[in-house]
Amino acid sequence: MSTNPLLSEPVEDLANRLEAMTDDELFESMNELEKASDRAEHDAAAEVLSRIALTESEIERRYPGRLLAPYRDWKQRQPLL
Repeated sequence: MSTNPLLSEPVEDLANRLEAMTDDELFESMNELEKASDRAEHDAAAEVLSRIALTESEIERRYPGRLLAPYRDWKQRQPLL
């Protein structure tokens, strides 16, 4: 697995870190995980997707009923993504 902490740290540690992140940090993490998913080999893809699901859950917890709309809005505002 990668040296990227989003991909290499234990899931429990990632979950704790996601809770403590600012919204921008959370959205940046989601963006990084999406990129990693695009690059992942078949065997690693399931692990990356589970981390994406964890990040999605944190976004949805912060924005009840809005699903991933806040993330999509943030992504549109980023000029270099």
